[in-house]
Amino acid sequence: MKPTYFLLMAGLATPVWAESEDPTQFGTTNPDEMTWQNFRQRADAGETDMVLCSMGYMMTKSGDHDTARRLFENCANAGYTGAMTWMSQLNNNGLGGDYDPDAAAEWDRRAAAAGDPVGKFNYGLDLMRGHGVAQDEALGRQYVDEAAQNGLAIARRLQGAGYDLDEVTPDADAAKYGPFF
Repeated sequence: MKPTYFLLMAGLATPVWAESEDPTQFGTTNPDEMTWQNFRQRADAGETDMVLCSMGYMMTKSGDHDTARRLFENCANAGYTGAMTWMSQLNNNGLGGDYDPDAAAEWDRRAAAAGDPVGKFNYGLDLMRGHGVAQDEALGRQYVDEAAQNGLAIARRLQGAGYDLDEVTPDADAAKYGPFF
């Protein structure tokens, strides 16, 4: 084969779109999809999906409670019950926002109402303590019992201890949950 013929054939085989003036016409090569900045941007845009919601855990464990709060709140509002229990934890400890036991108990209630065993257990504890909600030990035990029936080991542990909250709450929390009078 003659070299000029080969070059002519190679030139004809080159795709027309390779010379496109718009480099984004066919998408982004190697998108910035697994970086914390991307997760922050997606949280700010209100996006939710399983992977994005799970990244809230990494954010809060790394100390970026503001981003974790945005991720978890979006996901909780979209119905992810695990994100509801994380919103409760953030509110109950003043992470990425003010300490707010009422909001924490409301997130626990929402998770419990959606059938989440951890939400049931936590809301049961809220009711038994009167933390963020009016104290109602009998109703609190009902929620703990439901969580135990759903297979939650810590709820069974609390039942086995006669509903003694010291069994599941370290003494260090006594000042937080104890009576203030």
